[in-house]
Amino acid sequence: MLFWTTIKVALASLFSNKLRSILAMLGIIIGVAAVISMLALGAGARRDVLKRIASMGTDLLIIRPRWRNNQGVRLEQRQNLTVADAQALVEELPSIRQVAPVSQRQAQIKYLNQNVRSNVIGTTVTYFPIRNYEIEHGRSFTEGEVEREARVAVLGPSTVETLFGEELPFGKTIKVNGINFEVVGVLKSKGDRGWYNPDAVVFVPYSVAMKRLFGRSWLNEIDIQAESADALGRVQAEASTVLRRRHRLQSGHENDFWVRNQADIIEQRTDTTRTFTILLGGIAGVSLLVGGIGIMNIMLVTVTERTREIGVRKAIGARDRDILRQFFIEALLMSGLGGAIGVGLGVGLAALLGTIEGFSTTVELRSVILALSFASAVGVFFGYYPARRAAKLDPIDALRYE
Repeated sequence: MLFWTTIKVALASLFSNKLRSILAMLGIIIGVAAVISMLALGAGARRDVLKRIASMGTDLLIIRPRWRNNQGVRLEQRQNLTVADAQALVEELPSIRQVAPVSQRQAQIKYLNQNVRSNVIGTTVTYFPIRNYEIEHGRSFTEGEVEREARVAVLGPSTVETLFGEELPFGKTIKVNGINFEVVGVLKSKGDRGWYNPDAVVFVPYSVAMKRLFGRSWLNEIDIQAESADALGRVQAEASTVLRRRHRLQSGHENDFWVRNQADIIEQRTDTTRTFTILLGGIAGVSLLVGGIGIMNIMLVTVTERTREIGVRKAIGARDRDILRQFFIEALLMSGLGGAIGVGLGVGLAALLGTIEGFSTTVELRSVILALSFASAVGVFFGYYPARRAAKLDPIDALRYE
């Protein structure tokens, strides 16, 4: 019963000085709101990164040639990956589901008086399922069209919009570096990623791309889809063994190619966004410390103002721990109420940021618990000293205080 009486006295004290209490809680409110909204921003960024990487395939391996020094002056890409390498991987690795050779370069795309510079990717029909591309209209090119070097193209939606506007492109002829290609399909949109737009592309058979458009015999990369995400590590090791043998690399020599595991990319990007989230949360957490200092300052003022009251309580039998508990509970209530208001404000601010283009937010329960726990810890830390100071007051001196 004494505990609830102490709570009532503490609440009465807070409400008797509403403005001062609100100003004291303001730092906690702002701090909790800032922590929740910043962590929500970081969580939203992490979710978007993972979603975008997953949209490119979670069971994906990418093999690319290494870069090498050219006379110690600049770097150039090795020209050592071939279609025969891709074919050997298909034949020798049973854990592989699909393989797609890729030869790509920027090229000028033109239709009538419209033109755009876009990324042209020469590949096979297997590239689309490996990279999680879907055909929205029309069709993709066939293996037969790849073999006979057919001049057909599948366009990304951004390229279609730039060249054709609202017009359907099927059966229309576009020029890629001056060479005619018939449009046979349009991809479903994946969304611009800032650093790379997978919708601003043109896909053509690798055979015609390498021979007619680029004039090269080597590949930029080989994409591999493993039978499952769990098999990625094994497939990566097996693919490296096959390519080292084909490239006649002696033991102890480094690979003249590198294999990138999509799971490693996800982990790397997750670590980056996690660091970003911690940084945002740490900066916002400074506001909580400032709020705690404000609470301690107000509680010290309260102790000074109520010195005679403390003396009277001690004179009629109140113990040191009773006085300590009373002022300590006042500090906890102040930080607790401020934390609760801050949670509501933080969730609302996160929702508001989520409506702004370019921002994505996700409020996680653990971030709310973290903010409230930190606010409570601030109340405990900064409320204990004023409460202890009140408990240690000498009753005679307190009664004589004016």
